[in-house]
Amino acid sequence: MQATLRNLGQPHLRMFSIILYEPEIPPNTGNIIRLCANTGAALHLIKPLGFELDNARLKRAGLDYREFAEVATHASLDTCLGILGQPRVFALSTRGPTAYDVPDYAPGDAFLFGPETRGLPQDILNAQPPTRRLRLPMRAGSRSLNLANAAAVVIFEAWRQQKFAGGS
Repeated sequence: MQATLRNLGQPHLRMFSIILYEPEIPPNTGNIIRLCANTGAALHLIKPLGFELDNARLKRAGLDYREFAEVATHASLDTCLGILGQPRVFALSTRGPTAYDVPDYAPGDAFLFGPETRGLPQDILNAQPPTRRLRLPMRAGSRSLNLANAAAVVIFEAWRQQKFAGGS
């Protein structure tokens, strides 16, 4: 069952969705709430979560933004994708063969990110064609970017391709 924390009732403003699969670190999710509020993306959290939604660190990171963001929790990824109408999904991973700036994004696309400490399970990654398994280029030997930073890079590229529709 979906539990909506805040749904502004304006789905036409939700050009993209960010899906966090089993997120673990509250401040990352809080920062992504802020990102969604500022870009018009919807945020979907797949259980189990590594924190409670009333966690003080989550609230502090997303302070003053939760009221402007659409955030929902889901029992499973399949449930989430069903509610979203089976969108085109782009899975982000350091193991992705396609650079994030290669696809032509379209309204309705969803961006799937894995847990901070382990990334997306291989079976979930394999469920997407190679052209929708994305990576952010990094220097050799580097650790992956912070989850909130990675989400920001990708959502702004997708939004840029839409000429920042709905932005100012």
